[in-house]
Amino acid sequence: MSEAKPKSKPADGVTPRGAPGPRQRKPRRSTPPDEKSREETPRKKKPRAKKLSIVEAAASEMAGEAPPPEAIEPDPELTAEETEQARKKYLLRRFWISGRGYWGRHGDKLGWPLTIGLLILIGVNVGFQYGINVWNRAIFDAIERRDAHTVYVLSAVFVPLVLGSMSLVVAQVYLRMTMQRRWRSWLTTSVIARWLANGRYYQLNLVKGDHQNPEARLSEDLRVATESPVDFVAGVISAFLSASTFIVVLWTIGGALSFTLAGSTFTVPGFLVVTAVFYAAITSTSMFLIGRDFVQLSEKKNQAEAEFRYVLTRVRENGESIALLGGEEEERSGIDKTFAGVLKQWARLTGQHMRTAVVSQGSSLFAPVVPVLLCAPKFLEGSMTLGQVMQAASAFAIVQGAFGWLVDNYPRLADWNASARRIASLMMSLDGLERAEQSDELGRIQHGDTKGDAMLSLDDLSVTLDDGTSVVKETEVVVEPGERLLVSGESGSGKSTLVRAIAGLWPWGSGRVNFHPERRLFMLPQRPYIPSGTLRRVIAYPAAADNWKIEQIKAALDKVGLGYLAGRIKEDAPWDQTLSGGEKQRVAFARLLLHRPDIVVLDEATSALDEKSQDQMMETVIRELPEVTIVSVAHRAELEAFHTRKITLERRKGGAKLVGDIDLVPRNRKRGLIQRALWGSGTRIEKPRKPK
Repeated sequence: MSEAKPKSKPADGVTPRGAPGPRQRKPRRSTPPDEKSREETPRKKKPRAKKLSIVEAAASEMAGEAPPPEAIEPDPELTAEETEQARKKYLLRRFWISGRGYWGRHGDKLGWPLTIGLLILIGVNVGFQYGINVWNRAIFDAIERRDAHTVYVLSAVFVPLVLGSMSLVVAQVYLRMTMQRRWRSWLTTSVIARWLANGRYYQLNLVKGDHQNPEARLSEDLRVATESPVDFVAGVISAFLSASTFIVVLWTIGGALSFTLAGSTFTVPGFLVVTAVFYAAITSTSMFLIGRDFVQLSEKKNQAEAEFRYVLTRVRENGESIALLGGEEEERSGIDKTFAGVLKQWARLTGQHMRTAVVSQGSSLFAPVVPVLLCAPKFLEGSMTLGQVMQAASAFAIVQGAFGWLVDNYPRLADWNASARRIASLMMSLDGLERAEQSDELGRIQHGDTKGDAMLSLDDLSVTLDDGTSVVKETEVVVEPGERLLVSGESGSGKSTLVRAIAGLWPWGSGRVNFHPERRLFMLPQRPYIPSGTLRRVIAYPAAADNWKIEQIKAALDKVGLGYLAGRIKEDAPWDQTLSGGEKQRVAFARLLLHRPDIVVLDEATSALDEKSQDQMMETVIRELPEVTIVSVAHRAELEAFHTRKITLERRKGGAKLVGDIDLVPRNRKRGLIQRALWGSGTRIEKPRKPK
């Protein structure tokens, strides 16, 4: 039998038959009369599952990283502070492991053309800057000579210089922002694909790690993490080319400066260059010392913002419960407390910005004046023209701007650092889950195919936590076609965990979960997922809304007692907030009737319904889908009347165990190994209760 990894489970929808991604089948439509003849054609057996799911393979191909980077264990000899610094350093490395794939073999085909084009434009733009600098010298020399003709000619030349420079800047902005947009799109698609693969978006809630609020990391943090590096690289290259070009200009124009001190004459070659470098060193060092806490403050600010968004989202998602309980004041208290944390971090960041603003503003005010003062003696003695003074002042400002790039961008650099680490933390958590899926040492539940006609089999299945703690031990169950199995047991005995393991969402443990290779599984959780959009989309989910005709959807609604909503099928409303808990569970049963799967798992799927409505739902399912195989998890004893078999889990020290397996109606079936060991070959028969 083929083995496959745990699959990605769509919320409340058709789930693959036990294997992940590649085994997913599209939901079957209700067959119109004109298609019955086609349905009678025997189905061909589909190929075996591959090792990687579709989304996982796409993620690996896009990122160019399969398997994920190996985990790096911290040196035990390091102090706590040194360990944290090493972790942060690795986080930046981890971000680039995935991020650089944009320019790799599996990256964006326009990645390198956009990069090369941007670099060319930066170089050409520096050339135009040099042309304007030379024009600056020529125009002031002409003014000093009172040469009207030259002034008019240079005035005419200035227009194309400006237009050319403006065009280059506009083109540069277009290429830069296009690269940022495409890089963000590529990397976001890659990370989301890994996040959704094999139910990892759900498993992240079950494991430890720095991956809280993944939605904020995938949106805001990933945006900053991909926008800022492009700006930084473009800025650094532009600054380097500008500094290299105009240092030569300063050296050529300024020459050497001689001065007498204490009776001795000193000569400083390239004094303007020396001054520019010294000036930039002072401002950059001051910025580094003043802004050394920027990274830490930016990280805390981003985390506080993410927590605030999460609290607001929770209030919106649970608005009905909060309103019914009158919990507005308590929620307001929680929101105010979280928002106070945001304001506190912003206040600390404001103080940091104020200190850096002193250096930045002071540098920008002094930069144009310093070269004029330095060149004034040479101009007054006649060894330097007015044009040379102005050219030197312009070149000095450009060089100072290039050297002071860190002064102007250190806050953004710190913000990028914080965002890159947050998205890298999420990547590392996904790495851990992916490594666990590929490892045989961590205890993974295997998924495969059943033998014979069995719909579902649990072979020596044990379910554990990610730390190895046992939840359910050594479960042996075989479910035959058409069987309706009720899983019972006290609260905390592991029933829901067992269902998650069957669905592939809970990967930790041992043993096997096998499904029939040609059958489809449908999950009905206790809290059905209600997507946004029209009621037609809600009922058809997870299939497309137009997979069924409106008449078919109306019929499904009527069968589950929601006929009064038939007139609102095309209405786009906040159905998640509009429908009650009972109505949502009825919607889930309507989906079941439309998709018509071969096996359905009900996880407390009728808990929000009263006994009469519960009986009606179960009767409807049995009447409309007489051959469907049902596995139910429930507490209500009344549900026994709608099942043919019941197994009981009992919570014990070291993990829950299967302690009962009885038939609720007479039939001929083979017993599992554990049952024969407990009760021998006899069969206990209980008559079903009549529905109330």
